[in-house]
Amino acid sequence: MTAKELIQSEPELWHEATHHRFLDGVREGTLPPEVFDRWLAQDYLFGVALTRAEARYLAGAPREDLALLASGVQAMVAELDWFEHKAAERQIDLGAALHPAARVYIDYLYALCDRPYSVQLTALWALERAYLEAWRGASPGAQAFREFVEHWTSDAFAAYVAALEAVTSRVLGQSGDAEHEAFRQVARHERAFWEMAFESVDA
Repeated sequence: MTAKELIQSEPELWHEATHHRFLDGVREGTLPPEVFDRWLAQDYLFGVALTRAEARYLAGAPREDLALLASGVQAMVAELDWFEHKAAERQIDLGAALHPAARVYIDYLYALCDRPYSVQLTALWALERAYLEAWRGASPGAQAFREFVEHWTSDAFAAYVAALEAVTSRVLGQSGDAEHEAFRQVARHERAFWEMAFESVDA
């Protein structure tokens, strides 16, 4: 099975991961700014955790994948700097408590550190591909959110996701049910992460 076929095997689940009223609101300009800011703070906290988890996936990667995963970690560090700059502009508290949906997703990423590399990579590709596809669906974005949509649909990010997809297709050719389940788990977490923006942190 290739990465593309993995998406095709779960059309409803994938649609729910990449389409949401949050994204519709970004595209149409109907999303309340405070909802976007709440989501942005949680996405920053998730990004910090993803950077740390991805560094651990890198530690167990085969030689031929080291450059790709290292570039992903470097890009995430730069992304955190960008998040912090935007949060300062919007006066967002990045020290906010983790929402339960974010906590569960982060715990899942850390739990993958003890799983085979093929499972780690499948999950990493799935979450990055879902993020790219979701923001492409929100394109071009209402004026209030356009810079964010453009940032998360950049050519550089798309190229990274495409490279991850090629490597994922390679490892899927030698894999089984565990990788497919990782894909499902990520898709479920992605949908919950969009929905989380409409809930208070203590929801």
